[in-house]
Amino acid sequence: MEDSFKLLEDRVHRAAQRLKELSAEGQSLRGELAQARGRAEKAERALAEAEGPKGRDTEEAKRAESLVAEVKTLRREREEIRERIEKLIGLLERV
Repeated sequence: MEDSFKLLEDRVHRAAQRLKELSAEGQSLRGELAQARGRAEKAERALAEAEGPKGRDTEEAKRAESLVAEVKTLRREREEIRERIEKLIGLLERV
């Protein structure tokens, strides 16, 4: 009987430790998501500014293309982070 309680106690301790780890990882991912959103918004503003006048030169066109690519990358990163957070929340809800 004592062994059963010891096993249960060990499992509870491991579950609590894992919960702490997942919580910390979730907070970290939320921070990364906020940073990615900020970078995406900044890139979108820069892109909007770069697309202003129609008679822009080649350098501005290259910069605009670069910003478009960066926005796409940031959006993809944001989606990946969002998916990871959803998985963590799912794990936390099952505990």
